[in-house]
Amino acid sequence: MIPRRTFLAGAAGLTAGAMAPFTAARAGTSRFTTAGDHFLLDGQPLQILAGELHYPRIARADWRDRLRKLKSLGLNTLSAYVFWNAHEKAPGRYDFTGNLDLSAWLTLAQEEGLHVLLRVGPYACAEWDGGALPAWVFADESVKARSLDTTYMDLSGRWLKRLGQEVAHLEIDKGGPVLVTQVENEYGSYGGDRAYMEAVRDQIRSAGFDGALYTVDGASVIEKGALPSLINGINFGTTDKAEEEFKRYAAFKPSGPRICTELWGGWFDHFGEVHSAMPAPPLLDSLKWMLDHQISVSFYMAHGGTSFGFDAGANFDRKTETYQPDISSYDYDALFDEAGRPTPKFSAVLEVMKRYLPAERFAPLPAPQKALEIPRFRLTETAAVTPLLGKPVVAPAPRTLESLGQSHGLMRYRHRFAKAAKGTLRIGEVRDYAVVSVNGRRVGVLDRRLNEREIALSARAGDSLEILIDTMGHVNYGERIGRDQKGLIGGVTLDGQPLQGWTHEGLPLDDLGGLAFQAGMGDGPAFHRGMFEVKEAGYTFLDMRGWGKGYAWVNGHNLGRHWSVGPQRTLFVPESFLKVGMNEVVVFDLHPVQAASLAGGHAQIWDLPGQVKE
Repeated sequence: MIPRRTFLAGAAGLTAGAMAPFTAARAGTSRFTTAGDHFLLDGQPLQILAGELHYPRIARADWRDRLRKLKSLGLNTLSAYVFWNAHEKAPGRYDFTGNLDLSAWLTLAQEEGLHVLLRVGPYACAEWDGGALPAWVFADESVKARSLDTTYMDLSGRWLKRLGQEVAHLEIDKGGPVLVTQVENEYGSYGGDRAYMEAVRDQIRSAGFDGALYTVDGASVIEKGALPSLINGINFGTTDKAEEEFKRYAAFKPSGPRICTELWGGWFDHFGEVHSAMPAPPLLDSLKWMLDHQISVSFYMAHGGTSFGFDAGANFDRKTETYQPDISSYDYDALFDEAGRPTPKFSAVLEVMKRYLPAERFAPLPAPQKALEIPRFRLTETAAVTPLLGKPVVAPAPRTLESLGQSHGLMRYRHRFAKAAKGTLRIGEVRDYAVVSVNGRRVGVLDRRLNEREIALSARAGDSLEILIDTMGHVNYGERIGRDQKGLIGGVTLDGQPLQGWTHEGLPLDDLGGLAFQAGMGDGPAFHRGMFEVKEAGYTFLDMRGWGKGYAWVNGHNLGRHWSVGPQRTLFVPESFLKVGMNEVVVFDLHPVQAASLAGGHAQIWDLPGQVKE
């Protein structure tokens, strides 16, 4: 089929009389409407060509750079999730500052000439911790996620009202860039309660979002999740065929504008697996078919970025009953790599786009930032975890982190033996990684990924059993959403006898100010500190090979999780996290470290090489 550069002109005669019901959300005429099979903006056909970017996964100093890179592909729209748990880390305490300044993010997109698809959820998926649902919502384990559960709906409604105060004024009819706002997210893959979806829609309306609304689902489950009176998009990936997906969609909705709200050009990674790399040709085939048929499309991800800190999520494989935590890199084998550099896939997509769009649609790529090589240096100071331990909480049986008001980080569980004991220690479930010690002497580790729940030990009367739990991401997809409370689950026994009497000490790792560093090496778990010099502005990838499992901070910025099981071997450090001159790095490791040293390089290091070359 011949590329249709003249599509917009050819569709200009569509009349306002064919507008869909959603355009009547407010009195007067909306700028963004539909007519027949097309979206209209100010009465003229609009083909939405979008790219997905996530503001917390991009250092704020790089926001404009990444938005301009969407324009370099000829795209006209930003697709943007909102992450509830990033903004409300504790009940009623909201944060819209710094890297979480959502209003600034959307306003910047408008400054760069981009429309916005706003994905308010409140559930997001996105390989994000808990799918963006706060862990504290489920401190009471009876609360049911993504349902008409009264507690859940009250909390989500309160959140959406607060969100509306921040960004509802940025809808297009109010002078902002937001074309359309999403209700929930891929609900058809989770449930089928139409009343729930309508209730979420009503909460979004009550929060002040008056404009067009839409839903997003896989085509095979769209009947379960979509509200037909709204705009309905479908998601699919590289291994799917666009023509077949839209045939399924047509069985649900024969007419109206069509949009692929997520065209998955890559995939995400779990710890302990090889790096995902998806081929470009099938992706290009689907892209060309959609452009030939004037279908709107959004690239997921245009640029993935990094799940800094504790933001990475997890999957749970129902067939194998296997927990699968996501790595901190959200490279996604996307059009731009984790550092924002164009990949070969970008070049391939750009070549296709240029056959459909006029030359003036393509902005030049921004000037590249410099990748820094940092010579290997040693971390010469260590600190114990003890000063960061929270106030002890005593309970008969182990409690979850969420029930103790903690959503991430570490928890130390202690039990004192009243008499000598020997046998097999069994834990109902470890969530997610346990270092087991007796009187400070390490006995072994238990890994949830491997379904490890028991270990042999012996203790004398008066000995202290210590189980240090390191939490990974809360499950963000499937039936375990909201059911992934962390810690020691289901009780602890020794040779079948319950161990009663536990002390809990939390280490959320949000503030390292209490650490007392001193020269020398220390056994894990421990913090290690070093200094390195940067002589010019740029970014780097911190080489974590030789370390075990833990976290790393540069100048106070939590870069995310490192773990020797791979596939990610470095942690990305954005240019704005570094300063010309001396820089501080702190690494926490659960295990003893033989040689505490680091270096910085130009690229991510994968167990299976990706497609970005230095």
